[in-house]
Amino acid sequence: MTDTTAAVRPLRRRMIDDMSLRNLSPATQRSYIHAVKRFSQFHGRSPDQLGLEDVRAFQVYLVSQGVSWGALNQTVCALRFFYGVTLDRAEIPERIVYARRPRKLPEILSAEEVVRFLEAVPSLKARTALTTAYTARFRASEAVSLKVADIDSGRMVIQVRHGKGAKDRTVMLSPPLLGILRTYWRSTRPQDWLFPGRGDKPIDVQVLHAACRSATKAAGLVKKVSVHTLRHSFATHLLESGTDIRIIQVLLGHSNLSTTARYTHVAATTISRTQSPFDRLTLEVVPPN
Repeated sequence: MTDTTAAVRPLRRRMIDDMSLRNLSPATQRSYIHAVKRFSQFHGRSPDQLGLEDVRAFQVYLVSQGVSWGALNQTVCALRFFYGVTLDRAEIPERIVYARRPRKLPEILSAEEVVRFLEAVPSLKARTALTTAYTARFRASEAVSLKVADIDSGRMVIQVRHGKGAKDRTVMLSPPLLGILRTYWRSTRPQDWLFPGRGDKPIDVQVLHAACRSATKAAGLVKKVSVHTLRHSFATHLLESGTDIRIIQVLLGHSNLSTTARYTHVAATTISRTQSPFDRLTLEVVPPN
């Protein structure tokens, strides 16, 4: 969906309005617009002049370029939305096929490896953010979006606002994590965002991704570690400690109908009483000299 002609701009504006009406997150909106724009540029025509065979040709091209499973299906979601909603061509979306998800077991860190990894992060802010991501089983976007007010030490819970799928949820606040957050707060005194970045914005997720790469190398780990690795590890450690799967479901913030239909909601009081595997670790986070 290029911006080179006046004829295309109203189409882009309509798609943005359609996404806003359906309360799609800003990140999702940017992703969808980028995907449709790339689709249009690949064929050199406005996307409303393209059809199902053009979509198929674009998918074949992406596969030939080695595009990841996630990126492929993100493009599928964008094109399904564009044709089904913006162009109101209901016959097309269901014929745009998703890529089959590869069945790969996630990398899991042991408790000792988690300690080695976190202690290898040199920046106090990044280390505290990644420690919080592991302890509360956050996605990278959820960790960087935390505000100081989201830490409820009175009820020993953390409020996650506008997580994946624009869902709010409550997770447990581990006592050792609370101690680390207080040490971090005394050193940096954040006012609004718990992990502030430039200007009035939170720290960029790319900062955490870069910290993961450098810490993995510094800790001498052969496993590939990302923020999502910490999520997988946390869930595995909870299962290993005997935590009820229904509580884990709520803590992870999964909203997929195929999974949530099999689990019940858990009250915040139950969550706050759940022991975190982080409580069993010995980890010091001190301000740098």
